[in-house]
Amino acid sequence: MSTDLIDELAARAAAAASVWRTSDADTRARWLDAVASALDAHVDELVEIADRETRLGAARLRGEVARTSGQLRLFAAVVREGSYLELTVDDADAGATPPRPELRRLLVGVGPVAVFSASNFPFAFSVCGGDTASAWAAGNPVIVKAHSGHPELSRRTAEVAVAALQEAGAPEGSLALVEGREAGNALVQHPSIAAAGFTGSLSGGRALFDLASGRPDPIPFYGELGSVNPVVVTPGAAAARGDALAQGLVGSFTLGAGQFCTKPGVVFVPAGAGFDDAVVTHAAGAAGGALLTDRITAAFPDGIAHLLADPSVAVAGHGAETPDGARPVVLTTDAAAVAARADVLLEEVFGPVTLLVRYTGADDLRAAMEAVPGSLTATLHAEPGEEVAETLELLQQRAGRVLFAGWPTGVAVTWSQQHGGPWPATTSLHTSVGASAVRRFLRPVAYQDAPAALLPAPLRDEALARLPHRRNGALVIP
Repeated sequence: MSTDLIDELAARAAAAASVWRTSDADTRARWLDAVASALDAHVDELVEIADRETRLGAARLRGEVARTSGQLRLFAAVVREGSYLELTVDDADAGATPPRPELRRLLVGVGPVAVFSASNFPFAFSVCGGDTASAWAAGNPVIVKAHSGHPELSRRTAEVAVAALQEAGAPEGSLALVEGREAGNALVQHPSIAAAGFTGSLSGGRALFDLASGRPDPIPFYGELGSVNPVVVTPGAAAARGDALAQGLVGSFTLGAGQFCTKPGVVFVPAGAGFDDAVVTHAAGAAGGALLTDRITAAFPDGIAHLLADPSVAVAGHGAETPDGARPVVLTTDAAAVAARADVLLEEVFGPVTLLVRYTGADDLRAAMEAVPGSLTATLHAEPGEEVAETLELLQQRAGRVLFAGWPTGVAVTWSQQHGGPWPATTSLHTSVGASAVRRFLRPVAYQDAPAALLPAPLRDEALARLPHRRNGALVIP
């Protein structure tokens, strides 16, 4: 893709930015709803293309379209509700020391946003996925870099969305699509781009992060990069419900052929409790599946071999033979090895594999847990009465979402969701899923002693009468 074309698309996005930033809540929400309805109306066509390109299966893909349109409608609701603006007023006070001017503050869209699609969610983290939806909700046009794993789907989804936006009255330049690595690199460095969202590999995300940071005018780069998602099974939990937990673990690490960013990749289990044997038993009947791209397919056995090169690691069991796909693998090691060589043993492997780490007591577990890198999720399976405060503290230091039941695959799209964690899970502590995802693409502006007629509409008293805001330190809910 030529530099001239990227310049043209960026210029259109920059022109659209002021329209998006100043659009009223009902108008902006209507634009998001229009795209959601268009995706639902074209679900049959889009799923057929997606299945051909990704081999994820029609049932999974239909569910993902529903999640994607649901995300758009959630963000439309966020826009209409208004608290995301963080409207804040401090009235003038001539009697204060020193005298205080009137200050009114809100959050506004940063400007055109670059979004980099993911391979494993061709709808929910792609052209009209959560990054795009949250950027639009914040009041920004979007330019998407399509993923090479599903180019035809990306183009058709963009066509559907652009047509819906145009019909709903959104400005030209609200959404555009670019393809290819060079185009992506140029996009994140383009002076018209004000922020970027990325879901993908650690190496690819880090390269783009460095480009965004190295610009003459550095921009925020919100990357979801890599995550091993640690799980701790306590002795009590292993004794009380070990078989059920083993079955749940197998279902989770093989879901979607292990291609979820929330896959439980490293599981700390009490030595001698028989939990690893139960996992192997359940894994024997578990199927893998075709991986998304040739590159991912080639990398999976290489990742397994890299772990097996460590003398502490062994293959405990396999899943069912999977023609033309990745066969599930259960690996084992010990906590002492993890504590000593975390850089090797806790490297994410994309695909249906999990590493069981045997520990013998609290000190052994703590030493290994302290070596675990930042993750999107952490899970604790314990029984009432067990002393788990220290373990819980270690887990919540390392992840943005902590689970006490179930397994981390599956991310609810809600107001309270957190899908982000310490490096390398993400490049920031913001979430890429849920209502708070809009915060990534907003910036604060304060107005001092501004005439009412020149204030942004949401900061005027007539708007504040119906919007959540804070006035002189007091929260006001109309």
